[in-house]
Formats: sequence, structure tokens, C-alpha cells
Amino acid sequence: MKKLQSTLPNMLMSLVGICLVVSALLGLMYQVTLKPIAETNKAQEEAAIKEVVPGFDKKEEKKANINGEEITYYVATKGGDVLGYAVKSFSNNGFSGHISVMVGFDKDGKLNNYKVLEQAETPGLGAKMQDWFHSGKTQEESASDFQKFENVTISEPLKVTKDGGTVNAITAATISSRAFLDAVNRAHEVFEYAKSNEGGK
Repeated sequence: MKKLQSTLPNMLMSLVGICLVVSALLGLMYQVTLKPIAETNKAQEEAAIKEVVPGFDKKEEKKANINGEEITYYVATKGGDVLGYAVKSFSNNGFSGHISVMVGFDKDGKLNNYKVLEQAETPGLGAKMQDWFHSGKTQEESASDFQKFENVTISEPLKVTKDGGTVNAITAATISSRAFLDAVNRAHEVFEYAKSNEGGK
């Protein structure tokens, strides 16, 4: 085979050919992994719902429009009676951007539990959000009972102490803590919406 001359047009043709091949391979890989990723995410959400609203025998997926944003929530029932609500909430204000949190409430609005679904916060700092607000304390610091986020009644938007609130921020990760609370507050708004639309059941 005759070797192509090293001219600008030939080099451009080679580069275009390589780019087309790489693009095709990337597109193929995306299609191959799309379904498994979706199935993994769905399984993660299902496990999170069971964790934040335990004991239900049936759930119904619904949508709420909060300040122009559509948010998915689940009405969990047992024996036909509402047991609680699981809200797939989020915040785009994390140190590294988007975080997603499944937040569970009982039928009266008390915060049962939460599960972080997605976050890209700094390891060892903002990434501690999954454990920090569960345990109420770390090896480094003790925290208030309110920070445990179990059986908590939200009467007003949650804020970190630096902003005049009652929640101790993760050490050296105030931005991540604010984002987490933003997601929880948004989830509570969805609960209020869901409760009113369920007619107080």
C-alpha cells in the first residue's frame, strides 16, 4: 500500500477518520452501558425508599411542582393507609455542584431518615454528609441532638449555625452542609404539597 504523503490535507483526513472511529466507539459504549446504569440507579432508589420509609407494602410515584421544578415523590402505604412519604430531592448548590437525596417523612411530617443518592463533594469533607447528619457526632466533634435527623419535626427551614440556624455544619464543609439542608428543606416543601394533595389521609 502506498504511504500517504505528510501533507496538511492528508493529516486532516487522518485526524477526521480517527475522530469518527472514536466517536462511534464512544456512542456504542454509551448505548451498551445505558440500560445497566439505569437499572442500578433504579435499584439504588428502591433501596433508599425502603430505608427512609420502612414497613410499607405499596408505594405510588407522583410528581410535585415546587417553584417551577418537578420533583418525584412516593406515597408509601400499608394496608391502604398512608404510612409516609419518600421525596427524591436535590440541590445544585454543593461545593461540587449537584447532590441528590432521598428524604423520608412519616404521615405527620416528621423526618424519618435520609439517604444520599448522588454527590461529588470533597472526600473527607463534604462527602461526610451521609454519615454526619445520621450519627449526630464524629470522632472529631460532638453535635446537638437536633443534628441527628431522626424523628425531627421541621417547623422552619433548616440552617447551619453560621447562618443563624441550629444545625452544626460538617467541619470545613459549610457549603456542602448548606446544600444538604437545601435539599432537605425542598423535600419538606414537597411533603407539604403531597399532604395537601392527599387530602389529609
